This record gives sequence, structure tokens and C-alpha cells, in this order.
Amino acid sequence: MRVTLTVNGARREADGVWEGESLLYVLRERLALPGAKNACEQGECGSCSVYLDGTLVCACLVLAGQAEGRDVVTVEGLRSDGEALSPVQEAFLEAGAVQCGFCTPGLVVAVDDLLRRIPTPSDAQIREALAGNLCRCTGYEKILDAVRLASTRGPGALPAEPEAGL
Repeated sequence: MRVTLTVNGARREADGVWEGESLLYVLRERLALPGAKNACEQGECGSCSVYLDGTLVCACLVLAGQAEGRDVVTVEGLRSDGEALSPVQEAFLEAGAVQCGFCTPGLVVAVDDLLRRIPTPSDAQIREALAGNLCRCTGYEKILDAVRLASTRGPGALPAEPEAGL
């Protein structure tokens, strides 16, 4: 089957999609967007987090056919026009929150989602929002530092919702 969707603001099509194929597989293997990672394939680790119509989801749990005609924003699509990195990505680099990098894309998307909803979250809110994201390299302190840093950049640091054409 053919799946047509908008990914990071651009209309994209994938042909020959199997009925049971995940959105994650389509993004990575058919559309050459390797940001979302394939780790657990059970929605337990958060490595494949993306926005689907503005809602944070694990792409491994969404069938590609369910994304037909919908809007997907991946970690590659978070930056604003003219920026090399999004404010959250910059904060992760500055805080030293990137270790092996496998969990980083999912964490960045989850943090982006958190800061859109709660611009200055408490530590408890940060921990709750990131509870679905696993990192095997860190003790999470640098990741928490990155969230705190990104949240200090002010309410204008992140757009209100994922924007098309990023």
C-alpha cells in the first residue's frame, strides 16, 4: 500500500508499505529519516518519540497506515528556519547531556513537548515527563540540567506548537 503523510512540513509518500509496518520503520527505512531510533519496539524506551498531529507518540507503536494523511514531526524537524539546532538540542549539547546519542532524539522530542506545555517545569514535572525515556549511559543528571537550561531561555524559545515546514 502507499502511505502519504506530511513529515517535517513536507508531503511525503512511501510505496510498498506492508499492513503491519510501523511508522518508525517508514520514517527510518523508507523516508531516510534516521533520527527516531529503533530500540525496544514496544513503546517502553522513548527512543522513537515523534509528534503525530502535535501529540507525542512512540513511532514504533503507530502503524504506518494510521499516519495516512497526518502530520509527523521528527527530531529532524524541530529546528526553526535558519537555525542549525533547536533550543532544546542546543541545551543538550551545552549541558553535556549527549552520551552515546541513541536515546537523545527521543529525549529531545519529549523535552520539546514538555516545554511547550510547561515552559518552566519543576524537577518533579521534568522527571514525570521523561519517565518513558530510558538512557543506559547516564544517571540522567545532565539530561535534567539540559531541560533546566532550555527552560531558562524564556517563553519565546519554543514555538507554541510544532510548525510545518521546519
